[in-house]
Amino acid sequence: MLFERINPMTGAVASQAEAMQAGDIPAIAARAGAAFPAWAAMGPNARRAVLMKAAVALESRADAFVEAMMGEIGATKGWALFNLGLAASMVREAAALTTQIAGEVIPSDKPGCVAMALREPVGVILGIAPWNAPIILGVRAIAVPLACGNAVILKASEQCPRTHALIIEAFMDAGFPEGVVNVVTNAPADAADVVGALIDAKDVKRINFTGSTAVGRIIAKRAAENLKPCLLELGGKAPLIVLDDADLDEAVKAAAFGAFMNQGQICMSTERIIVVDAIADDFAARFKAKVSTLAVGDPREGTTPLGAVVDAKTVAHCESLIADAVAHGAQVLTGGKTTHNVLMPAHVVDGVTQEMKLFRDESFGPVVGIIHARDEAHAIELANDTEYGLSAAVFTRDTARGLRVARQIKSGICHVNGPTVHDEAQMPFGGVGASGYGRFGGKAGIDSFTELRWITMETQPGHFPI
Repeated sequence: MLFERINPMTGAVASQAEAMQAGDIPAIAARAGAAFPAWAAMGPNARRAVLMKAAVALESRADAFVEAMMGEIGATKGWALFNLGLAASMVREAAALTTQIAGEVIPSDKPGCVAMALREPVGVILGIAPWNAPIILGVRAIAVPLACGNAVILKASEQCPRTHALIIEAFMDAGFPEGVVNVVTNAPADAADVVGALIDAKDVKRINFTGSTAVGRIIAKRAAENLKPCLLELGGKAPLIVLDDADLDEAVKAAAFGAFMNQGQICMSTERIIVVDAIADDFAARFKAKVSTLAVGDPREGTTPLGAVVDAKTVAHCESLIADAVAHGAQVLTGGKTTHNVLMPAHVVDGVTQEMKLFRDESFGPVVGIIHARDEAHAIELANDTEYGLSAAVFTRDTARGLRVARQIKSGICHVNGPTVHDEAQMPFGGVGASGYGRFGGKAGIDSFTELRWITMETQPGHFPI
């Protein structure tokens, strides 16, 4: 049985995929579990060679990825190719890590005892990836786990099943042994049952999930019932602080990019611009002028920086946040009418305050609020007044001041004089609070996807009290 993904722009069928059921999952997990020992036993350079081929196989499918992302989620060609480029970088970084999965010898108080801490692969890793940056996040869910010697199951998003299936096709063509790399697709109505079955499957040992905080809580509870560790990268409400000594032109560029890249549908998107009163009016005027140049249009034509949002629900949610803010006294500086149900212009709302929903609720769309702060201390207080803590930024010409402020912001990531949207394959990526726990990226990923074991070897006769 198949299910269909509808193009949000045209209403036509964008893709079809197998509508797997919960009953299909035990066999898939068992297949991955059976393939795991041989892959885990392969030497690091052998695993590296296959991963390097996978990066090339991904890049060779550029046209197919662009077509799939445009059709399934209304992405622009630029966003699709950026996804592909970073995803290939992540695979090559994972390949480089295969020889970095190191242990250590720990001094023992017991004479003749050689004590070692070893990192070993876990087994089958379940990666659950979202639709918004589908190649990046689909690859991230499986690349480092594979480098560490694990087998993987990628649970594809119901909103981009073809895009996620292309990742698995590329990895299979690269030469991964049968059963090491697997994909699960399902109709939206079956998502809860299928994910539950995946978490419950005996062969699945760990879970990584990128998505909403609400779903992350459900996954964490189900995993806890099975005593299975999770890595969760969840929602965000990223603040960008602009201090009184900031380079306003740089702050404006970074804020516009951070708020409206991919129509604001990025977990790191700038959702709150916190500006010190002394320069707030000047910043708002410059920001309004910049954002007014960011046109929205049909992503298939490729002539505008903004394309479609993923569905009409996103538009309705964003419009409700804007209406609530205006009702409480905020002012819309830029905006306009949504066309074709999903072509929503960039909206800037000035005068956002803490009692407004736009201050607290993740929009995940093309709307950003400007919040006025009395001074530096107040700006930090406002930045931390959120349940989320993924990405943040602060702009100041005084880099020591910027570092001091960054250290006071409660987030997993903070950039001084850079946008909130910034990702690199080798960096430790993750959040705190309602933004989740655990880290993807680089050596931090090794910690997440290996088991640390203590092994001893005795070299002298033992002496025991009994």
